[in-house]
Amino acid sequence: MLRLSVATSAFAVSSFVCAQVQAKPVVEVFSTAITEAEVTQTERGWCAAVIAISDAYQSGGYEAGKAKAAAVIDTAYAYESGPVAFKPTYAIGDSTFRTTRQGALDYFVGPDPTIPEFRGKKLGFATYRHWVKCEIKDYVVQLLGNTANTMGRVILTDSQGQTAEPEKTWTFIREMDGSVRIVLHHSSAPFDAR
Repeated sequence: MLRLSVATSAFAVSSFVCAQVQAKPVVEVFSTAITEAEVTQTERGWCAAVIAISDAYQSGGYEAGKAKAAAVIDTAYAYESGPVAFKPTYAIGDSTFRTTRQGALDYFVGPDPTIPEFRGKKLGFATYRHWVKCEIKDYVVQLLGNTANTMGRVILTDSQGQTAEPEKTWTFIREMDGSVRIVLHHSSAPFDAR
């Protein structure tokens, strides 16, 4: 039978405790910073969404386009967190600034065409032309921790091969769930000095 002295037992216990303390802790770094890759991914997702809304409208009409746009808006924009600063390219009067989800939906697919004043008018950005290609060309990307800004052009091509190049400024924020969404969207037509 092996007997340990009190001193030996105390040494064994302290060595065990010391070994536990000296073991490498698990280090987890939490970062809310938005990366340039996430900005690029979010912008590409926005482009793909515009094409998807346009395709849904072309193949299934207003209701299909509206359903697709609703899903896109909930994914791309931070309306669930509060108002979004959204100024579309072509908007006038009281509808210039779209701080609500409904305002964004109306911009992407237009107001309900069954309302007489809107019947026959091409009022939805993603639906009045059949967009088939979308690219983003950024001139500025600012990474500011849990927010990021970009400024540049959205280059859209329709099914007839014609292009549109609205100028845009976007601000992104990392939401509490980790997603990156748009909180500011300002776009305008290029200035024509003719």
